[in-house]
This record gives sequence, structure tokens and C-alpha cells, in this order.
Amino acid sequence: MESKQTEAKKFKDWKQAEDTKFKGWDCWLLVLLIGVMVLIAAGYTILRSFNHFKKSSHHNGAIVKKYADALEVALQFFDVQKSGKLVDNRIAWRGDSGLQDGRQQGLDLSKGIYDAGDLIKFGFPMAFTATMLSWAILEYGDQMDKVKQLEYAQDSLKWITDYLINAHPSPDVLYVQVGDPDLDHSCWQRPETMTEERPLLQVNTSFPGSDVAAETAAAMASASLVFKKINSSYSTLLLEHSQQLFNFADTYRSSYSESIPQVQTFYNSSGYGDELLWAAAWLYHATGDESYLRYVTEMNGEEFSYWGNPTWFTWDDKHVGVQVLLSRINMFGAEGMSMEENLELQMYRETAEAFICGLLPDSPTATSSRTENGLIWVVKWNSLQYSVASAFIALLFSDYMVASHIPTLYCSGILYSPTELRSFAISQADYILGKNPMEMSFLVGYGNEYPQYVHHRGSSIPVDAKTGCKDGFEWLDSPNPNPNIAVGALVGGPFLNETYNDSRRNIIQAEATTYNGALIVGLLSGLVSTSLAVQSFT
Repeated sequence: MESKQTEAKKFKDWKQAEDTKFKGWDCWLLVLLIGVMVLIAAGYTILRSFNHFKKSSHHNGAIVKKYADALEVALQFFDVQKSGKLVDNRIAWRGDSGLQDGRQQGLDLSKGIYDAGDLIKFGFPMAFTATMLSWAILEYGDQMDKVKQLEYAQDSLKWITDYLINAHPSPDVLYVQVGDPDLDHSCWQRPETMTEERPLLQVNTSFPGSDVAAETAAAMASASLVFKKINSSYSTLLLEHSQQLFNFADTYRSSYSESIPQVQTFYNSSGYGDELLWAAAWLYHATGDESYLRYVTEMNGEEFSYWGNPTWFTWDDKHVGVQVLLSRINMFGAEGMSMEENLELQMYRETAEAFICGLLPDSPTATSSRTENGLIWVVKWNSLQYSVASAFIALLFSDYMVASHIPTLYCSGILYSPTELRSFAISQADYILGKNPMEMSFLVGYGNEYPQYVHHRGSSIPVDAKTGCKDGFEWLDSPNPNPNIAVGALVGGPFLNETYNDSRRNIIQAEATTYNGALIVGLLSGLVSTSLAVQSFT
């Protein structure tokens, strides 16, 4: 029998061991408790998100009148900007123009749209306008249809793609500009009475332009999907042109800004890698051809994608557009993908998510590029392009989350529901439509207060004015508001201090662009109904 001293030592050793064991259990219990708390928080976010979805479903996609009204206004800007012999003209002060464009090369380049307040047809931003208009129709065409705007959007898109088809007379030739900006800007006259010469610029195998050719390929591939069910032969034609242009762009890699230095003053390209990915992504959606998916992943993803480095979405930089378009595949799923392809699509998605996290105002990674009242603001020249493009991207991603049953977005420790992404998009739209310190709408023709002195030739000159090239400048400097309303024009927008100088001489703020128009159409089309889910467009 052991002594009491020995027993006491054993008890002490046992007690220490048990204390150590329980201390370990305490740590595990603490970890478990924290985990439960995280799950509860996540569950709350998910429940809040699902409750919103349930509520929206209960309303069965009710129409939001202010966005429906604004969409009707915004789509008219494409009619304001049309060149050529007008059909079913909705703008009383517009008439036929540019009827001889392209004739010196035996081409009919009379259609298409004027870029902004001048009378040039710039192919690079025009193609981007078409791509964005296609994307809006593909994602939200059913909602456009509910408010009787879908046919207008389709007609405007076809007016541009008709021009792009004619601007591509052979596989390796693309006409990228009609008119001389220097000549055009030395005149102030209505498009119907243009007097200056209209020279043409082209890219070809000797002077290639991968950026503009690939953007045009993206426009045609996306448009081919729009017309697939309503005009199959036209859709097939667009796809043929798209594939030819993509091959041209990829085979002869160079920026059109290097091949044609004179374009640098107005629409200089920062590079062509993003456009090649953009075109390939759209061609994959249009054809289902796995080679285009390989192109954006294992073949060129690492070189061109900017993974992990979000950039702003503009007419010149398509990276975020590519990331979101490929996130669609990753989120919705696609058959036949390799593990490597799926991993690289996930990298596109993570970069898109990083961009969107930066947009959310209370996110840990929120961008400081915004005004005091919450408008995304990056640069002073055409500032609203960034606001609208960002809002459209956030709205799309929100709807992708809903459609693919992904309840939350993770932003550096905080979870956000699709509803919160949508709320950000709504905040940008509402600011633009009048909920701002200036209490004015930046969409011309919408609301009680909107810009009256838009920098726009046709809008500023009375229809019956007899002016030539030089004497038309009296209307630029006139103290009177524009006699013709440029309906649907989304002007450049406010300065960072949230002021706006309504003057025709203020090109930075008072000029509208067609790509702004396509972006606002996409945003408003997505908000026109309380329905939150998109559908497959392939």
C-alpha cells in the first residue's frame, strides 16, 4: 500500500494534467463560440438577403416608374445622334445627314452615330457603345420590353451594327473614323448642313489596330446574340464579321494609336490586351467554342487580365467588363471546363469582387474616389462615365449572385448581400436623376431641372438658321438656351465639389457622349423592375 505522500503527489500530477486538459477545452470552446457567432452573423445577412428576394418575388417585378420614364428619355439620345437617311425619326429637329460618307472608297458609311457634340464617327467608342447596348439588351431586354422600350434599343443597336458591317469590307480592313476632327472642330454647324470634307481612316495589315478591331468584334459578337432569335441571318452575318475581326486583331497585334498617331488626341488607346480578352469572352458566349474560353484563361489570361488589380471600366479599359462577363460563367457554371480554366475564371471573379467591394461606401476597402454625397468620381472630364459604368457593373453582379444563389459577397471581413450592391447602383442612378446638391438631373429631358446649354451642335442651332461653317459659332456663344432639346443626353457631370457650370463652352461638363448613353440605358434597364434575377442569354 502506497503512502499518503505518494498518493498526494499522484493526485497533484493528475490535477495538473486535468487542468491543462480543461484549459485546452476552454480554448476550443472559445473558438467554437466565435465560430457560432460568425455563423449567426452570416446567417443574419443571408436571411436578410433571402427576405429581400422573397419580398421582391412577392411584388413580381413591379415597374419603378421613375426609372421607366428615365429609360424612355435616355434611349432617344441614339436618335439624336444618328447619321444617314433617317427612318421613323422620333426627333423633330433632326434630318438626314452624312449621306455621302464613305463614297470615296465605294462604301456606304452613312449610318452609325455621331460620337458626342461634334459630327465625327469615331469607330472605337462607337463599337464600345454597341457592345454595351447589346449587353444591356441581353441582360435586361425582358424588362425593357415591359416598358415598351426594347424595340427602340434593338433598332438603335442595328443602326450602329449596319454601319460596322459596312466599315469592314474585307477580313483585314476596318474603317475606324469618318471625318477629320480638326476640320470638324473648326466649324459649328448642324449635321444636316455639313460642308467640311469627310476623310476616312482605316486599320489594315500594314497599319493594324488590335484594340479597335477587337472592340468591333466584341460589338458584333454580342449583337449577334441580340438578333439570334429575331433575325437569324443577320445574327449569322454579325458573327462572321466578328470572328474575322478577332482573327485580324489577334494576328496583327498593335495599338491603333501607334498605327494612326492622329487618333491619339481624341480617343487614344492605352493598350489592346483588354479588348482581345473582351472580344474572346463575347465570342465564347456567342458560339460556345471552347477555344475562346482557353484564349481568356490558359493562353492569355495571365498576360492581359490584370488579376488582382482592379481598374475603372471605361470606353478604353474593358478589364472589369471582362472580369464580370467571365464571372458569369464561373457563377452560373459551364460544361466541359478544365480545372485550370475554372481556377482562372475564379481569379477573374475575385478581381471583379475586389472592384465591387471598393464601390460599396462602408466596405473596408471602399474607394475614396467619390464626392461628399456618394457619387463615384474619378476624373473631372466626363466624370459620370465612371459613376454609371460602376453602378451598372455592381447591379449586374448583384443579379448574377441572385440568379446563381450566392447569398453574400465577402469584403475583407464583412459580408454584403446582393441587395446592398443594388442599393449602391440605385444611389448612383438617383444622384444622376436629381437627388444631388444641385437638385438637377444630368439626363437631358428628364425631370424639371436639367442642363439647358449642352455642348452639342445640332441642339444649339435653330432648324431654320442659315449658317455655314464659321458663322455658326454665333450659336455656340449665344446667351440663350439650346433651341432644340438633346433628349436623353447624359452630360459629363459635376466636379468633385458637386458643382455644375451650365455653359456650351464648358466641354468638360456639358458635352454628352453615346457611350454614356449606352451605360445609362443598361443601368436604368436593370432598375426599371424590382425583379432581381437575370437569365441565361446563350
